Amino acid sequence: MGRRKSAAIAQEAPYNYPLYYYAEVARLADISIYRVHRWLKGYEYSYESRRIKQPPIFKKRERLSEGSSYASFYDLIDLLFVKRFLDRGISLQKIRKALKEAEEVLGASHFAHQVFFTDDRNIFLKIKERGGAIIELLSCGQWAIRPFIEELGHLIEFDDITKSVCRWYPPEGDRLVVLDPWVSFGRPIIVQKGITTESIYDLYLAEGRNEFTVANWMDLESQELKAAVKFEEYLAE
Repeated sequence: MGRRKSAAIAQEAPYNYPLYYYAEVARLADISIYRVHRWLKGYEYSYESRRIKQPPIFKKRERLSEGSSYASFYDLIDLLFVKRFLDRGISLQKIRKALKEAEEVLGASHFAHQVFFTDDRNIFLKIKERGGAIIELLSCGQWAIRPFIEELGHLIEFDDITKSVCRWYPPEGDRLVVLDPWVSFGRPIIVQKGITTESIYDLYLAEGRNEFTVANWMDLESQELKAAVKFEEYLAE
């Protein structure tokens, strides 16, 4: 099926399907499983003899039940953004507020449906329908146009029709490894080959790390094999 699919077909795309265990999400996004649980399921804490309930950062996806311990491709991408924002010193409270403002103004309830950017402590949203302007989601609720600064754009592909994330290239995969929900249930694969990096790495170990044998058997270029090995060993760290 081509990338340029109709909106009706896109709604049935597997981006919202339960594809990943929480432990897999934690490994792929380099986030603790504790945070994955809290951010996707919500949590409670005590404050002055009261129990405070914090909801999940993102709305529960249609295909995921309330008690599910699986995450979707969109969940994975959203968590990548959250981690990047937190690493830059943006508070979780501000991230929640930005999402709320984005939903109120654009109807976008999570980062995977629009292209988000960051600059120091500000969150930006690229809205192609408004001439490619970058809109700053200020904590006071005001909007201001700023020059765009791309953060994750070179690692992510967006569907031309839906404007939603459709593929993610993990930085450790040297643009040769990709996660695509349409292929191998969203497992990391080698671009253009569709072979999972896990299968490649398993054979690589079984063959005593003989690169020539594995590359020949699986019809891989040397750089593709090396990328798969590098990515799987990164996940195993």
